[in-house]
Amino acid sequence: MGECEVCGAMNVGTRTVPMGRAMVSACHRCAERLGVGDRQVAPGLAQASRRAAAPRKATNRGLMRRTERELAQDFGQRIRKERASKGWSQEELARKMSEKVNVVKSSESGRRPTDAVISKFERVLGIDLMEEYTPEEHRQIGSGGGGGFTLGDYLNGAR
Repeated sequence: MGECEVCGAMNVGTRTVPMGRAMVSACHRCAERLGVGDRQVAPGLAQASRRAAAPRKATNRGLMRRTERELAQDFGQRIRKERASKGWSQEELARKMSEKVNVVKSSESGRRPTDAVISKFERVLGIDLMEEYTPEEHRQIGSGGGGGFTLGDYLNGAR
């Protein structure tokens, strides 16, 4: 129980409301007079809060479990070959993918498409355009002797 700073009523339930540029403690009657009656939640928000959030699936995608994949070097040829084997024109393939014809043409010519378009190609054509990434160089982390030529080595050599 508090005191209304607007009408001066004592031992009444109050809440903080804006009055001009200031925030004041006002009783419920004064809050209604100021035009800041009970705050109602928008219907869409009320409905959303009533719905229980769908539980998220636990994914076991740890850093070490993730496999690196990259776009195949011959992805354009793979797309063209599979499209031709199905007897589709570039326009038909674009329509089945819900993409523009220029996307199909540029991809077949070797220009890298976006990841979303790559997944559409794979789904519609039933092919794999992504390959497992195998790094060609291996780096050793640890206490190794050589750190390479540093600026300090250069300065020491100049002296």
